[in-house]
Amino acid sequence: MSVLIVFVAFGLGGILKGATGAGAPLIAVPLLATLYDVPFAVAVFAIPNVVSNAWQAWRYRNALSAPRFVLVFAATGAIGTVFGTMMLASLPPQALLLAVAFIVFAYVGFRLLRPAWQLSWPAARRLVVPVGIVSGGLYGTTGVSAPVSLTFLNALRLDRPDFVATISLYFTTMAIPQLPLLVAYDILTPWRALLGAGTLIPIFLFMPLGAWLARYISREAFDRAILILLSLVAVKILIDVI
Repeated sequence: MSVLIVFVAFGLGGILKGATGAGAPLIAVPLLATLYDVPFAVAVFAIPNVVSNAWQAWRYRNALSAPRFVLVFAATGAIGTVFGTMMLASLPPQALLLAVAFIVFAYVGFRLLRPAWQLSWPAARRLVVPVGIVSGGLYGTTGVSAPVSLTFLNALRLDRPDFVATISLYFTTMAIPQLPLLVAYDILTPWRALLGAGTLIPIFLFMPLGAWLARYISREAFDRAILILLSLVAVKILIDVI
């Protein structure tokens, strides 16, 4: 049963990634966290996160419009991930679940309140270091960085290839230093690593479906469906914790 649940969670994540170029952990990590716990969700997602994003980063490498900006963003994200993973190993499970629920609600609320928010490039260059560190810290602690990273990049209004190249390189660089730390803290066990490697199948299997759906469903309708699903997951986490 656990294998089936993981397959479904990552299949949904693959659909989202295929449709938008990012966001697989937004679906997979909260679903797994509410069914198991946050360390399990983070560990299982660690390997597929590196592989799928490294593949996308290489595929879209020629689309980067601001390589220096992206490298600073990625490097600071990696630093934040190291500290976040240390917190993952020390914080109690209930606190981690509450953090995931809060982050999801914050992301949904911001998307609803400020859907057209836009950020200028000069402002983005001033903010890139703190945003990268905070986003990486969230990823290391909860497995989800989208409330900060995706919101930040969406506000720059990058075209899709540039956005995919940027976020994929960021996620790859951020996730690589996390792997040895997860092993050292005994969070990424051999069974979880094997399970995570197996989740590459549903991710790559369903990514084309997401790309196909994106051609027939408006971005606004797809976003609303994702926000509803995320809200339901966050509510379930809160109910479980309470």
